[in-house]
Order: sequence, then structure tokens, then C-alpha cells
Amino acid sequence: QAQIGQRLSALEEAKAQTLANRDEAAQKRDGLLETLDSLEEPASLAGALESLRARATAERAQASEARAVLASLRHEVAARAARVSAITREIASWAERRDRAQDRLGELEERLESARDEQERLAEAPDTFILQRRSLMNALEEAEATQRAASDARVAAETRQGDADRAARAALDAMSAAREEKARSEAQLEAARQRAADVERAIAHDLESTPEALAELAGVKDGDELPDIAEIEKRLEALRADRERLGAVNLRAEDELTEIESQRERMMAERDDLTEAIKKLRAAIASLNKEGRERLLAAFDKVNAHFKELFTLLFGGGAAELQLVESDDPLEAGLDILARPPGKKPQTMTLLSGGEQALTAMSLIFAVFLTNPSPICVLDEVDAPLDDSNVERFCDLLDEMSKKTDTRFITITHNPITMARMDRLFGVTQAERGISQLVSVDLEQAEKFALAS
Repeated sequence: QAQIGQRLSALEEAKAQTLANRDEAAQKRDGLLETLDSLEEPASLAGALESLRARATAERAQASEARAVLASLRHEVAARAARVSAITREIASWAERRDRAQDRLGELEERLESARDEQERLAEAPDTFILQRRSLMNALEEAEATQRAASDARVAAETRQGDADRAARAALDAMSAAREEKARSEAQLEAARQRAADVERAIAHDLESTPEALAELAGVKDGDELPDIAEIEKRLEALRADRERLGAVNLRAEDELTEIESQRERMMAERDDLTEAIKKLRAAIASLNKEGRERLLAAFDKVNAHFKELFTLLFGGGAAELQLVESDDPLEAGLDILARPPGKKPQTMTLLSGGEQALTAMSLIFAVFLTNPSPICVLDEVDAPLDDSNVERFCDLLDEMSKKTDTRFITITHNPITMARMDRLFGVTQAERGISQLVSVDLEQAEKFALAS
């Protein structure tokens, strides 16, 4: 701004000097014209006049040039003034940004102090968590003991309740039996009455007599000994049974018996087949569970070994391992990750930072991948949460895995470090608006061309 002010002052002085020269030239021209008018016009004066005219023409040209320079200087002065105004606004904007940056710096310092306090507070969290876990385990054991006692009490109460239920059912059965006996007696009485009525009707129908006249009809007199009723009824029933047996004969009874026996034999064979199938199925399930446990443990050991190796490679040290928790049966157990980055205590995944969690998860994924590698592996921006040093370790891991396996890795990334470590690059560009074009670069071939040139 000071330079522009000096330049403006110099231009003003030049402008004033030019205007003064122009005014002086105009005065001289007017004086010469008056002198020329007062003089006669001899040949000498004519030559002087021509020289003066030529001089006047030259001064006019100089004046025109001075006016052009003046217009240019005025334009430049206006441009300089606009630039000074823009610079002034920019200075004010930078000052405002400086104030905001200072405020933001103060906020960041406060957050840094808060984060340090939080870090100091969390440094003792693992020990606190261990103590809490021990107390919870003790409380769990006490709760399990209480549960067992409650279960025993519940079983005893259920036993007593079962005895009471059986006694109640026995009482209900006795009451039902008494009711049935009463109903049966009433039914027998009603049946006896009905039978007496039927006998009277039968006597009237068959013998055309009345019950009172039967004794006379049978030739039994008063005072004679009557025959035994039970014997007579027994003989009557026998005669009736003989008559019933002489009834219709079932001619298909033997065929029906044969069909029923064959159906019974078939059902027995099906029952034996089902029993044998159930035994085989249970044996197969036990064999599958055994084989599943063996394969799961074998795969777990391989994945755990690869996980330890890849974790050490990615972190440049430290140790990590996988643990089966919550059950002794591998088929029902859960999985826990215990990681110890370099310079830190063993921690679970939730206590690690975001970058450490990303590297640990990447180690586990690649450990599973190494156990059963595939021909092609697509990685979609897995390096996004990593810093530059961790990206270098990630690229070293890809190089190591490509040497151990025949897998081709296709990486989708925006990180220039990862792009520089790849063998070939593929990109999409728009040479024209709305028209996409796929381009590819072989970095090894490009490097050879660069060295050759």
C-alpha cells in the first residue's frame, strides 16, 4: 500500500509537469502567432514561420502523447485504488480469520486438556474393571447358589403339590364312583321295573295270561315247593346263548384275521425301522458334532496363528490372540479378541482407539482369508481410517500376502500412498461433460519408460 501511494504521488507530479509544459507550449504558440501576424512576410520570415509551424506541430504531437499518458495514468490510478480497496478488505478478512483461529485454538487447547484428564482417568479403568469383574463373578456364584437352593425348594414344593393333587384326584374319583354307583342302582331299579313290565307283556302275549294265573297254568299249587329261580334262569340263559350261537355265521372272519395280522406285522416292521433310523440319526448327529468341534478347533488354531502374525506385522510389535469364552463347547462358545499394541497393556477391542480397532479388525479379516484364500479379493476403502504410517504397513501386508498366496487384490482407494504401491491403476475420468471414460496405467511399465527417458 505504501508503494502504491508513492507510485500515485510520482504519477501526480508527472501529470502536473506535463500540464505545465502543455500550458507553456500553448502560451509560446499564441505569442509566436501574434508576432507572426505583426510582421511582414518576406522570404526569411516565411522560412521562420515554417519552422515555427513544424515546431508547433511537434509540440501538438507531444501534447497529444502527454494527454494519452495522462489518460493511462488516470486508468492506472483507478485500478490501483480498486486494488488498495481489495487489499484493505482482504486484510480485514485475514484479521477476522486470525481472531477466529485464536478462538478455535483456545477451544482445542481446552479439549486437549480435557482429553488428557480423561486419559489419566481411564488409565486406571482396567484395574477398576478387573475388580468389578471379580466382584460380579462372586455375586454370580452367590446368585447361582441361591438359584440352586430355590430350585431344590421348588422341587420339594412341586412334590408336595403332586401329592396333594393325587389325594384330591383320589377323592374326586371316590365321589365319582359313589355317584356312578347311585346312578347304576337307579338304573338297575328302573331296568327291573321295565323288565317286570316286559315280563307282564310277554306273559300276556305268549301265554295269554296274567302273572297271578301263572301258578295255576304251571300246575303249581299253593304250598308246593317252588323250583330254584337261579337254576331256572341259568338254564334259560344257556338256552338263549345256544340259540344265539346258532345265529348267522361270518364267512369273512378268517380273511379279516389274516388282513389284521399282516397289518400288525407291517406296523411292527415300520416301528423297528423307525427305531433303527432314530439310532442312526442320533449317531450321525453325535458324529457331526464331534467332527464340527474338531474342524472348528483346527480352523480356530489356524486363524489365531495367522491373526497373531498379522497383528505383529501391522502394529510393528505387540501381541494379540483370539479366545473362546462363555462355554466349554466350541460349538456354543463366543469369541473374544485380546489385543496388546506396542507399549500398552492387554485390552479388549472396545478399549482401543479407532485406528487400532481398524488395524485389529483388518488383521482378523486377513487371518480368516489366509486360512482359505480365494483367487480374487476386493478391498473397498479399507485404508480410509488409517494414517500414512499405518497405510504403509497395510501396503506391506498386501505385498506379503500376494507373495504367500496366488490372490489378486483389487483395492478401491483415494489414498495416494496406496495408489503408488499398486501394480496397475484404473480410473474413471470425464474428458467431456456427461461422458465417462475408463483409463488404466501400468505403474511398472510407466516406471521403465521413465527410467528409459
